[in-house]
Amino acid sequence: MTPADPGGRSEFNARIIAEFRASGGRVSGPLAGTPMLLLHHIGARSGVARITPLACSPRGGGRFAVVAANGGSRAHPGWYYNLKANPRVTVEVGTETFPARAAELDGAARAKLWPALVAESPSVGEFQARTARRIPVVMLTRLD
Repeated sequence: MTPADPGGRSEFNARIIAEFRASGGRVSGPLAGTPMLLLHHIGARSGVARITPLACSPRGGGRFAVVAANGGSRAHPGWYYNLKANPRVTVEVGTETFPARAAELDGAARAKLWPALVAESPSVGEFQARTARRIPVVMLTRLD
C-alpha cells in the first residue's frame, strides 16, 4: 500500500493524480467529464498521509459531496475510515488546494441529497443496489 492509494490500486490512482495535476483538474478515459478532486487524508491506524482521487459533486459554498461507494462492495473504502478518524483534510480541486473538514451526512441530510447524487451519477444508485450496507455520503467543506 502506498500513500497514493491505500486500497492496492496505486498505479491506477497515481496515473489519475498525475493527469489531474497536469491538466488543471481534468482526467481522460472512463472518468472524462466527471468532476474530480484529490483528497489528502491521514491513515486512521497508520498515521500515513495518503492521496485518493475521488469523483465529487460540487454543492456550492465551498462544499463537495463524495460517496463512499467502493464499487458497491460490502466494505466501506479505506478513505472513509480515515476521514472518520481524522476529519481535517486537504482537497485539490482544479488548480486550487485548500483545507477542508469532512463530515458524514446524517439520515435526513443524506436522504435529501441522495436523489441528486444518483441523478448526477447513476452508477451511485447501481453501487447501492449491489450492497446491503448504506453507502455513506461525506461532505467536504472548505475551511479557508
